[in-house]
Amino acid sequence: MECRQCASPLDRPGDYCLVCRTGNADTVVLDLGRERATVATLFEEDVVGERTVTTTPEDGDETGVVELRNFAAQIADEVRRKRPEEVYATGDREVLDEVRGQLHFPFYRVRAADPIDHVRERRGEPALDVVDAAPPEKIGGSHSTLIGGREGKRAIHTVAGHPHVKKVIPGPIDAGGSGSRTGVRAKATRAGDDGNVRLLIRDGSSVQENRVVTTAGDRELGEHVRADLNEALVDAELQG
Repeated sequence: MECRQCASPLDRPGDYCLVCRTGNADTVVLDLGRERATVATLFEEDVVGERTVTTTPEDGDETGVVELRNFAAQIADEVRRKRPEEVYATGDREVLDEVRGQLHFPFYRVRAADPIDHVRERRGEPALDVVDAAPPEKIGGSHSTLIGGREGKRAIHTVAGHPHVKKVIPGPIDAGGSGSRTGVRAKATRAGDDGNVRLLIRDGSSVQENRVVTTAGDRELGEHVRADLNEALVDAELQG
C-alpha cells in the first residue's frame, strides 16, 4: 500500500506515513481472543488492512503475567503504527484491559458479533468520553463505609475502573432486606435519563445502593455502560 498523500510505500497497510506525516487510517478495530487477536485498520468506511497476532498462554502467575503483557504489547504496537483517531475493541476482557493500559488513544469497548460493522453503523454518533483516573480517585461522597468488606470494596473498584465511569458515590447501608447466604453480590441497575446507573451491592440481609456517574449523556448510552459493568462484575465472580 502507498501513502494516500505522497504515494510513498508503506511497510503495512494503513501505517502512518513518516515521509509526509500523513495518517492513512482513522480507526482501528480490535477483536481480542486470549490466544489470537485481529487488528483491523479502517479509513472512513473501508478496511484497508488486517493483521493477526497470536500467543500461547503460559501457566503460572509470573510467566502468565509476562506472556499476557508481551501479547498485549504486540497488539499495541500494531495500533501505534497507524496513529488512529479512535480504537474500538471487543473480546477477552483480560487482554482488552492490558492493551488499553498500553495505549494513549481514545479507546472504546464495543459489544457486537461483528465489531467492524458495529463501528461503521455508529459513525457520526457521539463517542463516550474516557476518564483516565485510578479507581480510588473516582470513589467519594458523604458515606465512606462500604458493604461486604474486601469483596464489597472489590465490587466498587471493579465498577470505578471502567473508563466511562466518572465517579462512584456510596450510599447508606440498609440492613432490613431478606437474608441470603450467597455472599457478596453486585449488580448495575437500569440507566436513568441522564445516563447514570445504580450499583446495588448485597451482603446477606444488607444492601447498599451506590450512585455511578458515567460519561453517557442519555439512557441509551447509559445502558451500554450498564451492560459492560455487569459483564465486568460477572468476570469478577461478583454476580450470580
